[in-house]
Amino acid sequence: MTTKVLALTDALGNLVRFKLLPGQRSEITGVPALIEGLSFDAMLADKAFDADHLRDALKARNATAVIPAKRNRVIHIPHDEHAYKWRHLIENYFSKIKEFRGVNTRYDKTDTSYEATWTIAATIIALR
Repeated sequence: MTTKVLALTDALGNLVRFKLLPGQRSEITGVPALIEGLSFDAMLADKAFDADHLRDALKARNATAVIPAKRNRVIHIPHDEHAYKWRHLIENYFSKIKEFRGVNTRYDKTDTSYEATWTIAATIIALR
């Protein structure tokens, strides 16, 4: 069984939250639980998160969706390309966390222990 990790960083690239999802599930299903209880002005995400229900949820929270439209979208929705360039911060965070062998290779058999490994690695990164 595989696992996907959905992570949320702040504007400085520091981890705010992460969530484990089954490998066969779409990442967009984990977004509501990931952003619950947080306040923010904009959410930067890649094309995989281009869905009307997510855009509507962000609009209801008065947050801007900086998400490029999928190629197959009938009505193209423009996004702020200058702001989208800052999405590299989440990619940089994944590069940092994958320096930890236990996170990168996932030796843990259970989700609970893998989540603990992620938490320990994230704590070490935050203390650097």
